[in-house]
Amino acid sequence: MSLRINDTAPDFTANTTQGQIKFHDWIGDKWAVLFSHPKDFTPVCTTELGYMAGIEPEFTQRNAKLIGLSVDPVDAHDRWANDIEETQGHRPKYPMIGDTDLAVAKLYNMLPAEEPGTSEGRTAATNATVRSVFVIGPDKKIKLMLTYPMTTGRNFDEILRVLDSMQLTAAHKVATPANWKKGEDVIIAGSVSDDDAKKLFPDGWKAPKPYLRVVKQPG
Repeated sequence: MSLRINDTAPDFTANTTQGQIKFHDWIGDKWAVLFSHPKDFTPVCTTELGYMAGIEPEFTQRNAKLIGLSVDPVDAHDRWANDIEETQGHRPKYPMIGDTDLAVAKLYNMLPAEEPGTSEGRTAATNATVRSVFVIGPDKKIKLMLTYPMTTGRNFDEILRVLDSMQLTAAHKVATPANWKKGEDVIIAGSVSDDDAKKLFPDGWKAPKPYLRVVKQPG
């Protein structure tokens, strides 16, 4: 069964570089960013893991936890971390899942459920679809899914931007426009009537169209 936004994120138990976890328990009351990699010791993913290690404090400030995944075993992740630190200047401190039986990759539809075998003998090419980002809320619902091609490094600053938007819109009855960044004007949600909007936004709003009501970011 395919996953959609607002589905409950599949729970699982897995070995990681920080010991065994049960995913929902590990998330707790925080947001989580699960980002996967087709193979250890691959060039693009090496840069991605290093970049995420460098900006992890930005996620921590947003009450969000990071967790990586690769189908290779945990001991390979530990060796890879040395290369990441050497070449990227940052060593991952977040856990990395060793998905050697492909269970999590299949659970999250990154590999077909009927895919045979284990990580043994697999290549980055045979794992090409295991290159996704899932943002999961404290309610354990999937809030965002992105899957990238093998040769394009992911824009993790965009994940921070989207996280800011999702946390803001979860707390206030607003939506964010194209290319919005934290602190910029937002849009009053279409589900809010003008009468209710007057109570929520007593300073008023700009409305180039009746359905497009622009206000300063609340909070």
